Amino acid sequence: MIAVNFTTARSRFKDFCNKVTDEAETVVVTRKAQKNVVIISAERYNELAKAELNAAFLGKLERGLAQVHAGLGIVKTMDELEAMADDGE
Repeated sequence: MIAVNFTTARSRFKDFCNKVTDEAETVVVTRKAQKNVVIISAERYNELAKAELNAAFLGKLERGLAQVHAGLGIVKTMDELEAMADDGE
């Protein structure tokens, strides 16, 4: 990880972009009042976004499983489910 102040980041922006994309580096741009920003590659961003979505999905599954274990689930037969699908429910 590289930490640079805003002025340096602005003057060497291309260099830092190349480090991020070519060397998988992370650049933290420090700013006043702790309003820092981080520069990462689109590839790394997509990985983080996917991990966040996966974590949210797993959380939903865990909550659903907890509801089933608490007896809050609804039991349907396959015929009932197919009928619901046919009805557009």
